[in-house]
This record gives sequence, C-alpha cells and structure tokens, in this order.
Amino acid sequence: MSDIIDLAARVGRTLQAKGLLLATAESCTGGGVGQAITEIAGSSEWFDCGYIAYSNASKTEMLDVPAALIAQFGTVSEEVAGAMAEGALANSNAHVALSTTGIAGPGGAVPGKPVGTVCFGWAIEHHTYTERLVFTGDRQAVRQQTIIHALEGLLRFLDNA
Repeated sequence: MSDIIDLAARVGRTLQAKGLLLATAESCTGGGVGQAITEIAGSSEWFDCGYIAYSNASKTEMLDVPAALIAQFGTVSEEVAGAMAEGALANSNAHVALSTTGIAGPGGAVPGKPVGTVCFGWAIEHHTYTERLVFTGDRQAVRQQTIIHALEGLLRFLDNA
C-alpha cells in the first residue's frame, strides 16, 4: 500500500505544479484511487471529486455515459472508460479526470473479456486516451494493479498532454 501512497503523492505534486484539479470515475476499484489520493495531506489542493459508478445506471445518471454506448460495447470497454472520464470532467470543477472499469473477479468474465480485464480512461480538455489491460491474480490483486496503473497512466498522460 505504501507504493500506492507514494505514487499518489507523485500525482499530487505533478497536478499541483501544473495547477490542475483531478476527478476520478471508478467502477471496479470502488473508490480505491480516491482513497489513495485522499491519504495525502493537502490533497484538497489538487483533488476535486470522485465518482464511484458501479452500476450501469449510475454511469449513465452520474457521468452521462450513454446507455446505448454501454449496450453496444459493454461496461468493460475502452469506449465506456473514455466516456466515464469525460463525464467526470464535465460534471466537476476538475481539469483532468481518470476512470476505471473492469472485471476484478472471481466471476463476471464474458467471451473476449476474461477476469482481470480492465479499461482505463484519462481526459483533459478535448483530449481523451483509453487503454485496455488484463491483470492476473485474485480480486484484490486485480484492483491493486488497477489503482497503480491508473495513477501511473495519469502521470504519463500529463507528461504528454
């Protein structure tokens, strides 16, 4: 856990140096990214808010993810991850957002999407980047790897934005 906290502190320093506020939209991580971020004293300077949108209905209601998009591509898709990040941005005061949606297990696998499949989204202004990975391990391991990758991905995204 200390690695995650160190990573969250790096994210905070980067956001603060750039004068940016972050919002999160989490599904499979259940608020784990937000928890890591708020472990950092002073995170209110660079963290605006976090959405835990676990159900499809909440993704649509809170983050404006079109139900048709979920129906077409599935909840665990880069398309939905991108829409979640964009929705978090549009419904907050943040300048940058990240999202996670995946299958942490032990059940939930569907053809083409095994347990451990996670999709990520990072959004800033008019630019959104998405990614799909498959992690190994039990539910806790998948969620922990997802939190780490979401934060590391945000750092890379901010370097390239």
